[in-house]
Amino acid sequence: MVPELTHEELVDGFDCVVEEVLSESGVQGPPVDAFVVARAMGIVVALDDRQGGRARYVRLSDRRSGRSRATILLRPEPRFERRQWALAHEIGEHVACRVFAHWGVDPMETAGNAREQVANHLAGRLLMPSGWFNADAVQCEWDLIALKRRYNTASHELIARRMLECLPPVVISIFDHDWVSFRRGNLPGRVPPPLPVELECWSHVRRHCHPWRTRRSPCLVCGWPVHEKGWKREILRMEVAGWS
Repeated sequence: MVPELTHEELVDGFDCVVEEVLSESGVQGPPVDAFVVARAMGIVVALDDRQGGRARYVRLSDRRSGRSRATILLRPEPRFERRQWALAHEIGEHVACRVFAHWGVDPMETAGNAREQVANHLAGRLLMPSGWFNADAVQCEWDLIALKRRYNTASHELIARRMLECLPPVVISIFDHDWVSFRRGNLPGRVPPPLPVELECWSHVRRHCHPWRTRRSPCLVCGWPVHEKGWKREILRMEVAGWS
């Protein structure tokens, strides 16, 4: 994104701006409601069922004052979490300039998609701020169901992906209708195909429809069913002791 900055410097920029936004919005703990944040920031949120994407950030002229006003046009979505994510992403667009300022970087000199990447990182952190999320995750031993109860404006998938931005090193896998739709680790290098211990955990979760964990040194694998009518998804988190 910005080659001259370290990973730690990039993350510090995201986290600092999110902390500023939440403080200015009066949000003191999870869950974070993106609609509350937008309202506190003076951003107009309007439904627009004609647009192709989930949301769009624009500045519209106010006829009375003659000034432009930050506006987010939001496509109606049946899923609560999708609306939250879409709005959080556009709030990220709104405050992306703060991140570049924190880094001391001119956004005009970055890659063409840098602003979009910044908005993506901000959206996840806005719904799951690093300080709160890390502490809660450790306390509940990274239990996806417990985290979903506390951060209910984020989807199960978003919460699982957020785990990749934390320590310790893990591999997150998502199975949709019996095939791997997502698999990623948070250390450099190629992630191997699912290990036998992961497949064992996944098979148990899929068959019995309840969370399960298994340990086979040095691996600890936890799995959770996210089953809905017409859709079967299982999410796995594998932590490997001593993995570096």
